[in-house]
Amino acid sequence: MTLKTSNLHLPYNPDLTTRAKELRQNMTPAERKLWHKYLKNFQFRVLRQRPIDHFIVDFYCPNLKLVIEVDGESHYTDDGKEYDQERTQQLEGYGIKVIRFTNRQILDDFERVCEEIERMIPPSPP
Repeated sequence: MTLKTSNLHLPYNPDLTTRAKELRQNMTPAERKLWHKYLKNFQFRVLRQRPIDHFIVDFYCPNLKLVIEVDGESHYTDDGKEYDQERTQQLEGYGIKVIRFTNRQILDDFERVCEEIERMIPPSPP
């Protein structure tokens, strides 16, 4: 398993490409809503199911160096929380900011989720 550097200057594992493509084709209802109703037409390019290092992040905005994660039930177990914490630390090591939302937040409080993402845009965007 060899890590490569993409044109976005982040390491990625090419072995994850097939899985990332599958995940893009089979988004959860919350991911689908966030993508189609907001991120697809976001003012900066957003990539879905992007391999970064040994992970596949739900959404990645290279201009903002922002990862947006949509967490389902598996993230609420002790193992899930520990894995997410390690993963976030690894991504932050690349200078990436990680924000997380639950499926419920996206499905039930969509406007607030969008507002929180908007707050991640600096006053003088890149």
